Amino acid sequence: MTQPVTHTLDAPGAVITYDVRPPSAPSGGAPLMLIGSPMDASGFVTLAGHFSDRPVITYDPRGTGRSTRTDPAPESTPGQHADDVRRVIEAVGGPVDLFASSGGAVNALALVAAHPGLVRTLVAHEPPAVRFTPDHEDAEAAVRGIRGLYEKSGLGPAMVKFIQIVSLKGPVPPGFADEPGPDPGTFGLPAEDDGARDDVLLGQNLVTCCLYEPDFDALRAAPTRVVVAVGAESADELACRSARGVAERLGLSPAVFPGNHSGFLGGEYGQHGDPVPFAATLREVLAG
Repeated sequence: MTQPVTHTLDAPGAVITYDVRPPSAPSGGAPLMLIGSPMDASGFVTLAGHFSDRPVITYDPRGTGRSTRTDPAPESTPGQHADDVRRVIEAVGGPVDLFASSGGAVNALALVAAHPGLVRTLVAHEPPAVRFTPDHEDAEAAVRGIRGLYEKSGLGPAMVKFIQIVSLKGPVPPGFADEPGPDPGTFGLPAEDDGARDDVLLGQNLVTCCLYEPDFDALRAAPTRVVVAVGAESADELACRSARGVAERLGLSPAVFPGNHSGFLGGEYGQHGDPVPFAATLREVLAG
């Protein structure tokens, strides 16, 4: 695949870095944008390589990777992230097809609700919008509790609880965040609190992302084709159950993709999903 060309643009409170990979064998397909949050462009290298017939756009969300924040606000909202993505799409020339995973899927739902003309097809892969699960009260309390634990005790104790909740099968039990978590050291995390509270996941995005409520009326009215996707191996994990709740409110049946929440990864961050069948499924879904 051709090498990406890197660009930057200014946004309110941030400088956004994005990459454009020109197609090596153009097929005339719409540009494909791949986004996550807080995962940056480095997580999409494998998936991008399966779409060398069209331009592929990736970017680093504000505060992550190469995209720096210039505002002092402790949190970023899906609306802010959506506006950043809007700026990237307008800079490269849209409309685009958009594959968005995890927090990126939440931000993409905000984008399509506000700017539907910029996206032809949105594939929202496991948006962790926990307010749309049957156990939403306990799930929301757990999210707020993990954030509170982070503020109180720092990265290690809070991150192990986050790892626990994203891999939990089935409903979130009451008082989840109050139960002691594993030793952070068993996950290679620091047990001591260094006093920092600038983690991009736990500090900047966790609450605003997971507790976001999409504008379902705007999404249903949009000309954008919206596809909500879940992983075949995600079973009853929280992000999968959240995605099913979002799909239900849009009157959709979720599309099932190979693997789990990280099914498109091909060794990025040391994680291996099922990227070849995942990419094939994405191509089929985008083709309609």
